[in-house]
Amino acid sequence: MKTLRLLLGDQLNPEHSWFKTVREDVVYVMAEMRQETDYAPHHIQKVVAFFAAMRHFAKERIADGHRVRYYELNDPENPQTLPKLVEKNLKEAGCDCFEYLLPDEFRLDQQLKAICQELRIPARAYDTEHFYTPREALEEHFRGKKQMVMESFYRMMRKKHGVLYDHGEPTGGTWNYDAQNRKKWKGSPPIPEITPPHQEDLGPILRQIQESGIRTIGRIDLRNFHWTITTEEARTLLAEFCETLLPYFGDYQDAMHTDEKTLFHSRLSFAMNSKLISPREVVETVETYYYNHPDTVHISQAEGFIRQILGWREYMRGIYWKEMPAYAQRNSLHNENPLPDFYWTGQTKMNCLKKTIDQSLESAYAHHIQRLMITGNFALLTQVHPDEVDQWYLGIYADAIEWVQLPNTRGMSQFADGGIVGTKPYVSSANYIRKMSNYCQACAYDPDQKTGAGACPFNALYWNFLDAKKQELQANPRMGMMYRLLEKKDKKEMDALRERAAAIIANPDAF
Repeated sequence: MKTLRLLLGDQLNPEHSWFKTVREDVVYVMAEMRQETDYAPHHIQKVVAFFAAMRHFAKERIADGHRVRYYELNDPENPQTLPKLVEKNLKEAGCDCFEYLLPDEFRLDQQLKAICQELRIPARAYDTEHFYTPREALEEHFRGKKQMVMESFYRMMRKKHGVLYDHGEPTGGTWNYDAQNRKKWKGSPPIPEITPPHQEDLGPILRQIQESGIRTIGRIDLRNFHWTITTEEARTLLAEFCETLLPYFGDYQDAMHTDEKTLFHSRLSFAMNSKLISPREVVETVETYYYNHPDTVHISQAEGFIRQILGWREYMRGIYWKEMPAYAQRNSLHNENPLPDFYWTGQTKMNCLKKTIDQSLESAYAHHIQRLMITGNFALLTQVHPDEVDQWYLGIYADAIEWVQLPNTRGMSQFADGGIVGTKPYVSSANYIRKMSNYCQACAYDPDQKTGAGACPFNALYWNFLDAKKQELQANPRMGMMYRLLEKKDKKEMDALRERAAAIIANPDAF
């Protein structure tokens, strides 16, 4: 039997067992499809990075001896949709069996199942061999339990895989060093230069995208393109991270600063989410480096990084597959407002939002606290519909694929899932932003003022949000202290806060 095997753009795992043996009776097919570029507006760097990574991956497999049919975006033979791609290549290659790797997006999972139902030949799906856990692992772990707390899942993963785990106890005697991971960066320690990961001319790919008329967002400077598009580049970046950034990662992972985009973060998210490098390799490399360098890397630095991958990343994927498709429709706080226009332009006087959005448009990147406590925080406080928030996050970040974006945005950031992911909404006034960044120093608004024309909008919005969502949130045990403070505010102050917040929500682009 001759077999057609499909590879999607985020299935670039060179270590997959499919590639251990070169088979003459297997044909691989890959394509840059309008179906994938057009279902949402994506950052131009995201599209370029995926196409560049896909092309390199195909060339490497061909060099290894595998048979690969690859369709570039402007190839006149490119069917541009998944059903037509499969149908065309089954017929032309004379295949009598179809195989694919399990996709990580629900819509593609459903589409491939529908394609297989129409086929009159055997069809099989295989694991991508990328994640630590299968789709169902989280549901199985929490079966019979009332809450799906990430910390419980994370500890199970540490034990199961023996990561930072010695003789039945967590390395260092503590499971989680999150309390030590909240320092503000004030310019020291210095952040070393990281080697630009990619030097190849990506101009031809960019021109194809532009000539095809694909709608994209954001900006691109090919002279400063910082996304890794090969496994070798990802491994180089990982090694440099361990040597130069890991010693400070944990301390400053929540910090934000106007002069630094990535601080001590690894920039490996695109490489991992496209599967160029596995989470296991990343975790094992960091763990080994920590054990071999006890004088320069404290356990809190290594644990803080590993928790994001072994814990949070696997946990979010489990939430996605357990709760879909209903999860994508959840709106537990009944928010209905539109996303402000400045999310697409960066044109706002609020310095924290301007810096974060400008950075996102310029580099297709912002780290987790910028996403959660700046852009996500403002969207939630202004009660934006989660559909609009989802679309923005999915499009603007190069590492955004729905399985990881949706539970992080709709769940963690917007609390639209009613508490499946987070135990409370992650909202704050200006105080948190000032504590973790230098954004407030050059802002047009005063973080100490709650009302009045010069007051930071986050302050009135915060108290107005608590007041407006009292019915949904006041019974939440983690919100008790804030609601007790809310009750102590006199009517005159609350009227002024509501008035200020209403003006911001009605016309956010004026602020």
